[in-house]
Amino acid sequence: MTENGIAFSHLGIFFREVGRSINIFGLTVNFYGIIISAGMVLAGAFVLYDAVRKKQKQDDYLDVLIWGLIVGIIGARAYYVVFSWDDYRNDLLSILAFRQGGLAIYGGILGGIIGAIITCRIKGLKFFDVADSVCMGLLIGQTIGRWGNFFNREAFGGYSDGLLSMQIPLDAVRSADDVTSEMMAHLVELDGIRCISVHPTFLYESLWNLGVFLLLFFWRRRRHFFGEMWFLYLALYGVGRFWIESLRTDSLRTAFLGLRVSQVLSIILILISVLYLGYHYLKILRAAPSE
Repeated sequence: MTENGIAFSHLGIFFREVGRSINIFGLTVNFYGIIISAGMVLAGAFVLYDAVRKKQKQDDYLDVLIWGLIVGIIGARAYYVVFSWDDYRNDLLSILAFRQGGLAIYGGILGGIIGAIITCRIKGLKFFDVADSVCMGLLIGQTIGRWGNFFNREAFGGYSDGLLSMQIPLDAVRSADDVTSEMMAHLVELDGIRCISVHPTFLYESLWNLGVFLLLFFWRRRRHFFGEMWFLYLALYGVGRFWIESLRTDSLRTAFLGLRVSQVLSIILILISVLYLGYHYLKILRAAPSE
């Protein structure tokens, strides 16, 4: 174990050196950006593959992806800035400093929805039909992208000494604000280095997203109506995100019952999804011939 290491000691897994970036021709490239980019590429490839499966034009889906991505990035940044306004109010130009971090996945999803809806309207596509493919790509991107948090030593949860607990050198944590008094009270020493022991919430979310992807992947050929896959995604992702957010120490909070911003949005999306799915499933049941 070194100052740049990360351990899952109860699993017997020790990464002695976990870098944050690499140097390419004098340019520093963060692993976070590499992983996010890889997730986007694989996500896009799956959506285009699904367009072929549904006998639709790949070019149309590509346009939806491009504009959804552009507006999604803007939305992810805007969402984060709005709920962290005190960090930006005295330095408005820092809002444009994307390389310093500060993107919120729910803001990205909402922005992406706006971009996709507009593009679908222009091209005469059924939004929910396209969304049923896009959500599968989103799950791929989210499953892979969460590993960027591993390299950044961020988006972890509170103190844990469980089987999957992760140990990070105290001096390597991205922000001291993410370290709680409980973590400090339970510091562990590995090879003489003081480490916090925490929930690897990035791993929890990555595994949850993978599970949801596999479920929807095998369900998609049984789709009953446009939007079914999309709202199943929103509901299932929302359930996992609500739980995982409760474990994190760096979440944006609201004054509503002490919940995190993402938890409140998860509740809203779950309710909307349950209503939409329930309405259409009831229609199917009522239309089914009685014996």
